[in-house]
Amino acid sequence: MDSHHFLQVAVVFLLATVIAVPLTKRFRLGSVLGYLLAGMAIGPQALRLVSDTGGIATISEFGVVLMLFVIGLELSPQRLWVMRRQVFGTGLLQVLATSAVIGVIAWQLLGMLPGAAMIVGGSLALSSTAFGLQILGERKEAGTAYGRQAFAILLFQDLAAIPLIAAVPLLASGADTHGFDLVGALRTVGVIVAVIVGGRYLLRPVFRFVAKADAVEVSTATALLVVMGVALLMEVAGVSVTLGAFLAGVLLADSEYRHELESNIEPFKGLLLGLFFISVGMSMDISLLLHQPLLVFGIVAALLLLKGALLWPLGRIVGALEPGDALRLAVLLACGGEFAFVVLKLADERKLISAEQHNLLVLAITLSMALTPLLVSALAKLLGAHKVRKPARDFDTIVAHSPRVIIAGYGRMGQIVSRILRAEGVPFVALDHSVEQVDLVRRFGRWSDIFYGDPARPELLRAAQADKAEVFVLASDDPESSLHVARVVRRMYPHLKIVARARNRQHVWRLMDLGIEEPIRETLYSSLKMSKQALIALGMTPERAMDRVERFRRQDSELIKTQYLVYDDEAKLVQTTREAVAELEKLFEADAEPAARQARERDPDTPLTSTD
Repeated sequence: MDSHHFLQVAVVFLLATVIAVPLTKRFRLGSVLGYLLAGMAIGPQALRLVSDTGGIATISEFGVVLMLFVIGLELSPQRLWVMRRQVFGTGLLQVLATSAVIGVIAWQLLGMLPGAAMIVGGSLALSSTAFGLQILGERKEAGTAYGRQAFAILLFQDLAAIPLIAAVPLLASGADTHGFDLVGALRTVGVIVAVIVGGRYLLRPVFRFVAKADAVEVSTATALLVVMGVALLMEVAGVSVTLGAFLAGVLLADSEYRHELESNIEPFKGLLLGLFFISVGMSMDISLLLHQPLLVFGIVAALLLLKGALLWPLGRIVGALEPGDALRLAVLLACGGEFAFVVLKLADERKLISAEQHNLLVLAITLSMALTPLLVSALAKLLGAHKVRKPARDFDTIVAHSPRVIIAGYGRMGQIVSRILRAEGVPFVALDHSVEQVDLVRRFGRWSDIFYGDPARPELLRAAQADKAEVFVLASDDPESSLHVARVVRRMYPHLKIVARARNRQHVWRLMDLGIEEPIRETLYSSLKMSKQALIALGMTPERAMDRVERFRRQDSELIKTQYLVYDDEAKLVQTTREAVAELEKLFEADAEPAARQARERDPDTPLTSTD
């Protein structure tokens, strides 16, 4: 491909994306549909602006590899254990039931071979994670009973996609040799074991070594190297590259570098995944819709009705949902999903299904995805959006991994805050830019909520789900660093309540400039407690000592606010400080005279001067 042609293709892709994706998102149809429509428009069957669909598809498939890696990062064993009943209950039953029913139909009624029918049934059982989560987020229903159930089912579907992808080459080789390929199966298992063992003992030391260099570009290159290296190893061994990427992600899901890796991969994943969906749209056979509309819409209707009919009783019986919530669940997850494109494309390449079957199913899945937002909106109007039941409390199975608090800086103050939050059951994510500090904390126990990374990086905050949090605790001990983080958080997430640690008065005032109302000075309360104990040691009663300390605290709090208005004028700062000291002395003297008089009345020998 020469440079002129490359630039032309790049401009066409970007222009189509810029036009199609904002339009579909504006009508709440999702970005995935926008990419598909863009591909259909510029492809060989419409405007014919791009003809090299094969070359583009080869490049874009790396987007799927990165997507599988990120999904692996999100599937930590701890998370799956917390959600085990919903994920391995309703999720497992949904995938098995839907795969079996669709597979039998494809085998008995459509005359497919058993292996092909199994792959088609499994791929159509998967729903769109991108559409489902987007719709739940837009409608603010992720925390509802049916939203939590939908999330669990989508999570299991993401898990189920991996063995389904891995099964395609095995079933294809079995079909070629008219039997099960035992050597191929053993080779697959051997490579998987090698990747798991090697990744367990090699990946963390590598990332620890790279993190000490404190170079974002090197960290990004390392993340890409891991994904591409494992994928290449899988490809050489004849195993699915997507399975390798997923395994690499799972191996790092519990590591302290999880959010750093996710933030580094995210820009590449989004770009290449969009390219993948565009290539799918380019390869779609639109003529089928024109020549066989009844067949296409019949498959779409059958898919939506069949999956919906299976999802509704599962939601009612296993998920214990109300009838309306079970219906919402069925409509939301009845469509096909993006993983079906991957599985069916692989099945087509391995000759498990014909090109015509592939084109027909891809078109039907795309139409089902396009109809889902419309069906969800229509159902909401029919049932009434106000009837959606909210969770009784916020600390729920799924919300437990959507942090309510983000802690930036995991030193002395950050650790105390986290311990109290953990004891209270409040989900949080802690970020620290020091490799040594993260290693030190993790040596003292399974602190799975602390991750390595710079909290000032927007992509890291996105990976840590700051958009779902309510409070941002700024516990860094470096004033300049904390101010930088505060600016980024204020700009990107204005809804977050920032609770900030301040090093000194100047730091307090600069944080107040950013709209943080009451920064907490790190030494104030410990100093006040020391002052109280010193006064008691000098003979003052605990009550009187507490009164003196509290009076000082109130006056100092007012002084902070007064001096904030003139903190850039040193002369006025000095003047207000002297006035505050004099005022406090007068208050203490005024309080001391009645106390001394009362003491003399009780004891005439009491001297005129008193130690209190």
